[in-house]
Amino acid sequence: MDKNYNFHVIEKKIQKYCRKNKFFFHNNDFLNRDNFCIMVPPPNITGYLHMGHAFQQTIMDTLIRYHRMSGKNTLLQMGTDHAGIATQMVVERYLLIKEGKNKDAYTRSEFIKKIFDWKKKSELIMFNQIKRLGHLIDWTKVRFTLDSNFSKAVNNVFIKLYKDGLIYRRKKLVYWDPKFQTVISDLEVENKVCKSMMWYIRYFLIDDHNSASLHKKYVTVATTRPETLLGDTALAVHPSDNRYKKYIGCFVKVPIMNRSIPIIGDISIDISKGTGCMKVTPAHDFNDYDIGQRNKLPMINIFTRDGKTLKKLNIFNYNGKKEKIFNNHIPKNLRNLDRFIVRKNILSLLKSENLLRKVISYKNNIPHGDRSGVILEPMLTNQWYLSTKLLSIEAIKAVKEDKIIFIPKQYKNMYLSWMNNIQDWCISRQLWWGHRIPIWYDSQNNAYVGESEEVIRKEYSLKKDIILKQDTDVLDTWFSSSLWTFAGLGWPVDTKKIHMFHPTNVLVCGFDIIFFWIARMIMITMYIIKDKFGNPQIPFKYIYVTGLIRDEQGQKMSKSYGNILDPLDMIDGISLIKLIKKRTKNLLNSKQINSVKINTIKSFPKGILSHSTDALRFTFLSIASTSRSINWDMNRLKGYQNFCNKIWHASRFVIHNIKKNVFNKANIFLCILNQWIYNELNEVVKKYHISLKLFRFDQLSTLLYKFIWNKFCDQYLEMIKPILQTGSVYEINIIKNFLFLILSHILLLVHPIIPFITTYIWTILHKSNKEFNSVIILNSLPKYNTNLKNIYVIKFMNWFQKIISVLRSIRVDTKVKHTKLLNVYYKNVSLYQRIFLQENNIILKKIAYLKCMIEIKSPLNLSSVIIRIVDDVEIFISIDSCFDINIELQRLDKKISLLNTEIQKINYILSNKKFLTNAPSSFILEKQSLLKNNFDILKKINDQKNILLKKILI
Repeated sequence: MDKNYNFHVIEKKIQKYCRKNKFFFHNNDFLNRDNFCIMVPPPNITGYLHMGHAFQQTIMDTLIRYHRMSGKNTLLQMGTDHAGIATQMVVERYLLIKEGKNKDAYTRSEFIKKIFDWKKKSELIMFNQIKRLGHLIDWTKVRFTLDSNFSKAVNNVFIKLYKDGLIYRRKKLVYWDPKFQTVISDLEVENKVCKSMMWYIRYFLIDDHNSASLHKKYVTVATTRPETLLGDTALAVHPSDNRYKKYIGCFVKVPIMNRSIPIIGDISIDISKGTGCMKVTPAHDFNDYDIGQRNKLPMINIFTRDGKTLKKLNIFNYNGKKEKIFNNHIPKNLRNLDRFIVRKNILSLLKSENLLRKVISYKNNIPHGDRSGVILEPMLTNQWYLSTKLLSIEAIKAVKEDKIIFIPKQYKNMYLSWMNNIQDWCISRQLWWGHRIPIWYDSQNNAYVGESEEVIRKEYSLKKDIILKQDTDVLDTWFSSSLWTFAGLGWPVDTKKIHMFHPTNVLVCGFDIIFFWIARMIMITMYIIKDKFGNPQIPFKYIYVTGLIRDEQGQKMSKSYGNILDPLDMIDGISLIKLIKKRTKNLLNSKQINSVKINTIKSFPKGILSHSTDALRFTFLSIASTSRSINWDMNRLKGYQNFCNKIWHASRFVIHNIKKNVFNKANIFLCILNQWIYNELNEVVKKYHISLKLFRFDQLSTLLYKFIWNKFCDQYLEMIKPILQTGSVYEINIIKNFLFLILSHILLLVHPIIPFITTYIWTILHKSNKEFNSVIILNSLPKYNTNLKNIYVIKFMNWFQKIISVLRSIRVDTKVKHTKLLNVYYKNVSLYQRIFLQENNIILKKIAYLKCMIEIKSPLNLSSVIIRIVDDVEIFISIDSCFDINIELQRLDKKISLLNTEIQKINYILSNKKFLTNAPSSFILEKQSLLKNNFDILKKINDQKNILLKKILI
């Protein structure tokens, strides 16, 4: 092993070594074993992966390696998601920049081919990132949610749901994105608080429904969207509102349109909001739509798909059937205009006709598309829906009965709350990129469902002269993604993996997709996939929900915010200039560039240094807590790089010392040091398995870090050095043999987290002997030995460690080197401490660099002696001529001063009558006990000081 840990070279060697030996492409041929499978949530093919992906995937890989080393068949199934609207948006923008063409310049098939070209490049980038992180993935079996077999699965599921009456088409109100001209899921809406205006508009009453004469009386309506008055079909008031209930049943004229509409009573109207009289536009507002359905109001669509006004209104009855109830003409000066331009024009007309009473500033939640960033428009459109009430029954039951367990538990209630109020799922999108809905129509608009036109013609016995056209819509990306656990394993084409690995074991994901994806996966899987007894099969047994990684200021990482961190930049490093360029490349708002530059310079003034992949992986595990928000800390990454360096140097020391040594297990536990560290390791092994079972990766990383750094490196290795230098051949062999065993166990324990450094060290360590399999991951993890626990060894070795620490401190203070052996005497030991010191006298003297270690009954009165107290045991250290009395007196005076200050503080507290009256008795007793203890220590230190002062006088 080289002196320094060159992780750049080592990681390349290990990647090559693993590819050559196909460790990434592991086979699962042992059918008699238990199986363990994780389906990697397929990342979108829209670019490179971010820290959140790397974080979650590292957790998955750690679990896979752990369970493989626990003797199971394992599978970490990788795949990518076609990501309908996100991919189409990115590719449209890319083609506009590169070729100067928008989507409509291509045919549908040409555009889809362009996206497939994009997909290949994007996957190469993402897969390179994942490979660098060392995940145990079979790269020859990667899936794509738009490949041919996956498409077959999607079609099969759609057809079954359709034939079972769970999929239907209906005209409903949806959120419409005028930029992408597609429906947007409610879950994909980003509500932003924006400055808006509230306009108060007069609606004049008329004599009756058909009358053209206006009353002088009017009602005032407050609205933030005056342009939608073009589609008003009623005014609504609360039935008990004394101001308006007399008008219920009367009619008013819609300004500009001169359409007569009724005033209705509806209990949903908030009397205190606005004027208490609300305009009802069922085709352009969700609350209005509900009022319209309750009161059987007509619905009028006023906009085109790109958010412009129609030339003629589209009028429907409350069932969505097209009718001509009103005059459907829009005034010429308001036709074919952008919705916000129409707003200005309508306001101008209202002012000119004195119909605008007042305007006030108003803050309002306005829905935006999370992808396009534009204001969404509630629109009445024909869409495909999946009825979810029936599907939700089994999905709710599975979580309630803990067949599926959320970790942390609080997400269970979040899931159940949403599922108990679930609405039907709009599964169609007006895009080109995605799974085409497998529905074909004839010229009479009759619908046929099937995998292809050929299958449909055969199934329905349709003649060749009947022309069929496929539905132009595609399925919501989340629909195909909801099949991931079973379609990703090959269903329905290949069922071998399904039989082995389904239900899968763990889903690792963020809390932000519980409704988008998790709930829908459970519903679809339990409806489609059955066990051998015909019972619904769950998609996974555990859902481990991670927190969201934020930047150092606590902000969500986002390309649009300019605060993303690429995991490869953590590994390879990046200059400040390149980092700024990367962060400002995809900003939606050019005004943010300066602030992004300032924040980047503040956080990374020298750019980012390179770190090992193992250090990054260990950091990810250390931050995997139960918190919903996780702040990224570069200092933590730096700290774990030092930890990897520590493991390297410790391993190098061990391998150097066991070289040419024949391993023999005999007698290795006769040495008290070996007994102690092995007992400590056994306790670590116990907590290690518990932490992984509970998914407490943060506790796992802390456990390993403390044991390896503090116990093994700083204590055990330091204590064995004098034995290796001056011990007998028998003692040295016992230590060397044990060094191989303890390092092997340590490497096996940390391998699931840090595979590169452990694989490399293991290949070198294995050359020393053949006790284990030469491939580290093919070895079993250490198991907790219930018979090994020895509290006596751990307790008294930890106590003796304190004595060694005291002796080291004295050597530093007095400048006495470890080559000079000290005489140590002790007093006031317990029976068990005495036995421990006597039984291990020889070995303890060696590791503490002592000439003698003797018990005394009365205080030692030597000329040069230092007295220390370790857990009530008095330790007398004879320093002889090397001892500087003045230095020791200064140290004692400092200690006396600190003790006096502490005693004063406690006395002040105990002299406070109010405190004595109100404080708990246990707290008072604790302070009194502490005061007595400090006085006892002060007396002993003063006695020691007096001895030294007498020596000066002599």
